[in-house]
Amino acid sequence: MIKRRKVPLADAELDITSFMNLMIVLVPVLLLSLVFAQIRVLNIQLPPLTEQQLQQEQEQPQQLELEIHADRLRLNYPAGEPLRVFELTDDGKLDFAALSLFLQDLKLTFSQKQIEKQDITLLAPDELDYQTLVTAMDTVRSFKAVVAAQVVDAELFPQISLGQLPQQEAGQ
Repeated sequence: MIKRRKVPLADAELDITSFMNLMIVLVPVLLLSLVFAQIRVLNIQLPPLTEQQLQQEQEQPQQLELEIHADRLRLNYPAGEPLRVFELTDDGKLDFAALSLFLQDLKLTFSQKQIEKQDITLLAPDELDYQTLVTAMDTVRSFKAVVAAQVVDAELFPQISLGQLPQQEAGQ
C-alpha cells in the first residue's frame, strides 16, 4: 500500500484589490443616488362625513372650498356659496397666480376680523391630472414673501382636505 504524505498547505494570499476597486467606485455612486430618491410627503386630511359634517358645522366656522374644474377655479365661502371664479389665463392654463393673490387678501381679511382659518377643502374631478392637484395644494398652502431681505414661505391655509367634485358640478 502506498502511503501518501500530507503536504502542508502554504498560506494562500487573498487578492482583494479588484474588490476594493469595486467598492471605491460603488460606494460614492450609491451615496449620490440617495439624494435623488427622496420621498416627499404631503399631509392631507379627508373631508368629514355628511352626518359628522352637519354636527361640526354648528361647532366650527364655515368651510372654505376650492373647486378645480378643467376650465376654471371656483372659490366658495361658506361651502357651496361662490366667492370668486378664476377663469383660464391667456395661455390656456388655470390661473393659480390670481388665486394666490386673492387667498392672501382673504387671509388678511380673516385675520382683521379675528377669524382663525387654517383649513381648506379642494374639490377635484376624477380625471384631474396629478400635477394640477399638487400645484393647487402648493398654492393654497403658502406663498413666497420677502422678510428681512430673505424669501420665505408665508402660511395661507396649511390644513388641506381633499374631496371629489360632485358630478353635476364637474360637468358644468
